[in-house]
Amino acid sequence: MNKSISKVLVAITVLLSFTACEAQIKNAKTETVKIYGNCDMCEKAIEKAGNLKEMVKVDWNVDTKMATITYDAKKTNQDAILKRIALSGYDSDKFLAPDNEYSKLPGCCQYDRVAKVPVSTEPKTEVVTEDHSNHANHTETPTRGEAESSGDKVEVQKENQLKAVFDNYFAIKDALVKTDGSAVSTKATALLSAINAVKMETLNTDEHTVWMKVLKNIKEDTEHIANTKDTKHQRDHFDTLSKNIYDLIKTSKQETPTYYQYCPMANDGKGANWLSKEKAVKNPYYGSMMLSCGKVTETIK
Repeated sequence: MNKSISKVLVAITVLLSFTACEAQIKNAKTETVKIYGNCDMCEKAIEKAGNLKEMVKVDWNVDTKMATITYDAKKTNQDAILKRIALSGYDSDKFLAPDNEYSKLPGCCQYDRVAKVPVSTEPKTEVVTEDHSNHANHTETPTRGEAESSGDKVEVQKENQLKAVFDNYFAIKDALVKTDGSAVSTKATALLSAINAVKMETLNTDEHTVWMKVLKNIKEDTEHIANTKDTKHQRDHFDTLSKNIYDLIKTSKQETPTYYQYCPMANDGKGANWLSKEKAVKNPYYGSMMLSCGKVTETIK
């Protein structure tokens, strides 16, 4: 076999592999971006950090330092993928890996750093200044220090992206305690809106990983609950919804404790859990019929 035929076969193989990848990923969008690294070890680490089964496929070229990223555009985006890769120690032109993660890389993997924007898992603080557009010749935006010294600064702490999701979940639980199917449906509709409003790229690494795993299921259960006023059907889906919300709330720091509670009678005697902001048991699976049936099995702080 001559070299030209060999090259054609290699090209066909690569093309088919990308086609197969896109076939597995729904709503596939493919983009090319530069990610910094040096060697084959970097390649494995970058691809492992970026890949998500049936959602994201990353292919990084050790020679060009370019990554071809194919992802489900309805479930994630380029920023979220690059942030995850940065948190494993690898810079892109958009995100600078945390210094402590970069320092953990083997010596052969510690590339020359050129990216300028650091990625962080900590909540961001925005600085809002008063409008001075009516001041003559005032064209420059004050620096943080200037704003602080002038007294114009108002710090706005970024709200936990998942707080609205949890709050609406608790509202569904309270409505089920009252066995009010209409209210449950309304609260579930609000929860669905909160789920759709979450900006995944703002979640920290642990939250983002769990969010990707549970998103499909919590949306499906919430839609079922919202689309009916039958409390039996709502409670069936509240059981599985609670399991996924539990996984999510375990990764997210909350200001107050959350209580994971259990009723051995629910789910046809198989038992079922739910989450509550109150330590006192108020059973969402039976309401007034067996309001206090259950116990606290875990306190999440």
